[in-house]
Amino acid sequence: MSLFRDDGIVLRTQKLGEADRIITLLTRGHGRVRAVARGVRRTKSKFGAGLEPFSHADVQFFARGNELIGRSLPLCTQTQIIAPYGNGIVTDYARYTAGTAMLETAERFTDHEGEPAVQQYLLLVGALRTLARGEHAPNLILDAFLLRSLAVNGYAPSFDDCAKCGLHGPNRHFSVGAGGVVCGDCRVPGSVVPSSEAIALLSALLTGDWGHADACEPRHVREGSGLVSAYLHWHLERGLRSLRYVEK
Repeated sequence: MSLFRDDGIVLRTQKLGEADRIITLLTRGHGRVRAVARGVRRTKSKFGAGLEPFSHADVQFFARGNELIGRSLPLCTQTQIIAPYGNGIVTDYARYTAGTAMLETAERFTDHEGEPAVQQYLLLVGALRTLARGEHAPNLILDAFLLRSLAVNGYAPSFDDCAKCGLHGPNRHFSVGAGGVVCGDCRVPGSVVPSSEAIALLSALLTGDWGHADACEPRHVREGSGLVSAYLHWHLERGLRSLRYVEK
């Protein structure tokens, strides 16, 4: 029997019995972890507030054996809140729906429990911090997070050079299956021709050019969001349930 300590973001919770919950976290050192939190649904629980979705917490786990991921779920025995991002998210519908889509995305990209996913973890922490502070429009923060999550998992889209032959851009056609923009010779059935403003916006979100992104017109933001959603759907092979509720 061993004790493990790690900090993580609470992705979701499930009721277990009368007073317990199963907590799913994305942790810094152990990737995605599921654990049982005893008694957290009781009103007198000392650490239940630190195990709500969006919470960034330092958690101690009690596991049977020498590995945190085993046949049985470990127990959450202690928790200390690092940052209660939920306080700045759950009271605003646009932030809440965007944040929920981020949590679902992070869980989908870390489908193997116990495998470290440090880049995905750091992306999620940074995105939730920015969302909670209201530094940019929620849908822009979400699209930036989705694009960067795709990139760190090996699916970075091209927004300039042709994704198939490498022809220097700008290129006008966009294909989710081809990996981004393609030239006229590499165009495939199903390609679309988005506005140059929408492509420039997505490139800015991927690289962190927030000055450009914040100045974009709403119609180009909506167009860019549609491309991001289609691209994500293609690579996840099914869409995010929470994405349908995000305000566009």
